[in-house]
Amino acid sequence: MKPRLTTPLLRTFDRPYICTNCLTRSLRSSLATTSSRPYFSSQNPPPPPSAAYAQLPSRRLISLSGPDSTHYLQGVITANLSPSTPRKSGFYTAFLNAQGRLLNDVFIYPDLREGKGEGCWLIEVDGKEVERLAKHIKRYKLRAKFEVKVLEVGERKVWSVWEEGTGKWTAHSLGGQSVETREAGEEVGGEDIRAPGMGRRLILPGDQKPEVEMEETGEESYRIRRYLKGVPEGQDELVRESALPQESNIDFMGGIDYRKGCYVGQELTIRTHHTGVVRKRVLPVMLYGIGESLPEILEYLPEKQLGVEKIPRETSIGRVEKRGRSAGKWLGGVGNIGLGLCRLEIMTDVQVSGEGGGYKESDEFKLEWDGEDGQETVKVKAFVPPWHLTKQ
Repeated sequence: MKPRLTTPLLRTFDRPYICTNCLTRSLRSSLATTSSRPYFSSQNPPPPPSAAYAQLPSRRLISLSGPDSTHYLQGVITANLSPSTPRKSGFYTAFLNAQGRLLNDVFIYPDLREGKGEGCWLIEVDGKEVERLAKHIKRYKLRAKFEVKVLEVGERKVWSVWEEGTGKWTAHSLGGQSVETREAGEEVGGEDIRAPGMGRRLILPGDQKPEVEMEETGEESYRIRRYLKGVPEGQDELVRESALPQESNIDFMGGIDYRKGCYVGQELTIRTHHTGVVRKRVLPVMLYGIGESLPEILEYLPEKQLGVEKIPRETSIGRVEKRGRSAGKWLGGVGNIGLGLCRLEIMTDVQVSGEGGGYKESDEFKLEWDGEDGQETVKVKAFVPPWHLTKQ
């Protein structure tokens, strides 16, 4: 019998997009063959354990140290680092450009290890973007007194530790995150409160592992959990200088403090917040074959072979047997699940101010791309995570 895959939910909405009970069912043991392509025994990773820890080699670290580092960060990130909100643990935030577009989504940790003074921070970022972000920081630090250093691979490692059904989580889009009280000399890390059940992040020396009585698993397990919860990460999924913070769910994931003063990119961000109009958001999506019926719940089925790794990033999502404007873009996935930047009024029943609301429950959508043997097609359905706020 295959292991059960569960996702804890904060609350149940009237729209049953992701059913709490259904997500606790065992994975299906067999699947119907579709007319578009048969399903073979795949090489997809197994379902993630309900309690485990994983190293995240796709993430790298930048060290900032010096008397002006905190003041500099306060002016360039979307979270609040003012003296009235001291940080004792890691938090989620983002760097924006002057036009309010996303540069990098990051975690920032105060370095409270012995021997480290005030103004010491570690910035966790997409590993492919680490040199670029470090260069950006150096370029705009001007005469600020702090040092910027990219940590070598293996010097310190990023870990995710989780256990389904434990911990608290609060929906947040108006303010910053709660502050944990931590003492100097303790581990560097923080709660990952982007979505319920994301667990905790730890920054440990390269030769250490988390001291927890759980099994160790790979980063793919962490990635599958992110997709099931609708959590985008890194610039493969949040396109640099293209994605908007609200479309990327940075607000829903607690990365923006709208009460904060000036920072780079604030004007468009605060205007979007006050107008309340966000027409697109990154949502979890489920892929299924042309001959299959519309899925009712979001679930990871590792035995499905849909060629997800061959779908070009940002492939347009269109309606099945209908023409019209694009319904969204494909961002990435594994097995039969992934993330898409979806137009809410087309792919969901979320009401968007000023839009006609053309969504119908029976509507189906597809991805089409040029494969080695001609055009490939697969259907796709978007799901609204229950942890999203009710008002868009």
